[in-house]
Amino acid sequence: MTLFDETTPRPLADELRPETLEEVIGQDHLLGENGPIARMLVPGGTVGSFILWGPPGVGKTTIARLVATSAKMEFVQLSAVMSGIADLRKVFETAKSNRTIGRQTILFIDELHRFNRSTQDALLPHVENGTVILIGATTENPSFSLVAALLSRLKVFTLNPFDAASSELLLVRVETFAGKRLPLTDEARAALINMADGDGRYLVGLAGDVMALGETGDLDIGRLSKALQKRMPIYDKAQDGHYNLLSCFHKSLRGSDVDAALYWGARMVDAGEDPTTLFRRLACAASEDVGMADPNAMPQVIAAWTAFERIGWPEGRLFIAQAIVYVATAPKSNASYRSFDAALEMARQTGSIPPPKSILNAPTKLMKDLGYHEGYKYDHDYPDAYSGQEFFPEELRSKDTRFYKPQERGFERETLKRLEFWQRLKRERAAKE
Repeated sequence: MTLFDETTPRPLADELRPETLEEVIGQDHLLGENGPIARMLVPGGTVGSFILWGPPGVGKTTIARLVATSAKMEFVQLSAVMSGIADLRKVFETAKSNRTIGRQTILFIDELHRFNRSTQDALLPHVENGTVILIGATTENPSFSLVAALLSRLKVFTLNPFDAASSELLLVRVETFAGKRLPLTDEARAALINMADGDGRYLVGLAGDVMALGETGDLDIGRLSKALQKRMPIYDKAQDGHYNLLSCFHKSLRGSDVDAALYWGARMVDAGEDPTTLFRRLACAASEDVGMADPNAMPQVIAAWTAFERIGWPEGRLFIAQAIVYVATAPKSNASYRSFDAALEMARQTGSIPPPKSILNAPTKLMKDLGYHEGYKYDHDYPDAYSGQEFFPEELRSKDTRFYKPQERGFERETLKRLEFWQRLKRERAAKE
């Protein structure tokens, strides 16, 4: 602490940080009477290592700190962005010393998913032998961002974004702290909550900005937007606005209207939509609507998605734009997914038909004696690496089993030629036999 710490203004969110777990808003499923974290802290309970997974601004750091306080344990905080194995070693040495005097250490690591594999592996023995109790915070899905060995030793608790009710409680807390109400109409108050998009820390910051305006009359949405220099998009991501714009976006992609697709995508991003939602829709369109007419559409989307996740804003808009333009301008065909739907329907009707023995492996003498693998034709032994062998059960060979019917568009033109070539070879070889 320095001479100036007490006079340095603190962010409002820090001023309002809960001092007990009972004061934490919006996470009752974890901290309520029967919540898993609450049960750790009852007499006779045991605090174990766990992950707090949730969006920004929902209380992950606060919960970790208050768990340590409630359990009367040492609390050490690191950021995976700023720390490495050397920092962990220092923590482990101190934690070992603390254990000799009966003090347990909670190691809280913010942005745990940012640690690389080797650094995550370095945590394993110390978590396993109880040197530290690890509480990790992450905004990324732990199934994908954490190594399996570490994940298997941790419980995962999912934190909720602030809903309207929790956000209202938070605004009331701001007003109580300030000793006055926010100068907002009911509609502007709802718009302020909507703007925060479930991020409690951001909502407190916005409320602080409104208080600092010193307005005497209530601000409506228009005046609030002008005062904060933030436009209030008419868009509710949980209701019709979300699904309506998403529908416009996908149909524009399908309809090869690149400009409209860019517009609807921009509308959603500007309104605060998670770009992951756009990439999910792009991936679906790349398969459902482009398909084999341009097989590169899917790799383009996945590459852009990966680049976005690694680099983020503001450069991330480059990758969104490239993916939208590629999918919207690609040739279109839904033949691939329609072929699978047709195959699924036949599978439901004929799922009990045994497969031909000729294409079954025969790893045992008994299976060989029963005719498994007998008559199998190894395609690479034939010209053009095509034997023309039948792979369908005999009962289906008289039925129409041509599920995949490519269009004469884009790459599917070449696929169609290939299929026709194989069909011709099959007929020719069947005639010779």
